[in-house]
Amino acid sequence: QVQLVESGGGLVQPGGSLRLSCAASGFTFSSYTMNWYRQAPGKERELVATITSAGISLNYADSVKGRFTISRDNARNTAYLQMNTLKPEDTAVYYCNTARARNGGGRYDYWGQGTQVTVSS
Repeated sequence: QVQLVESGGGLVQPGGSLRLSCAASGFTFSSYTMNWYRQAPGKERELVATITSAGISLNYADSVKGRFTISRDNARNTAYLQMNTLKPEDTAVYYCNTARARNGGGRYDYWGQGTQVTVSS
């Protein structure tokens, strides 16, 4: 029932901006921490940023600090990632993520399908 659907990716020039959206459904969005991850070809998936249910941003990757901003609109059940001053090394598939505690212990992650961001001249 939980669904996360990313959108907003595309091709952008270095120095440009892009805003990604994550539309959530099937759970009480306003109660959950949301995350953005990214994965470049041949590299490990990395955490880009986190936003708590209270709207506090956390865990920005060092490589994106000062350039990316995570936000959320609980009325629209949507999380966002505003990406400014984009660099070629930002090229990756970007994924929306949230998680819940399993009743029997451990964590269960939910992932969107990903949206491709390509930064190139």
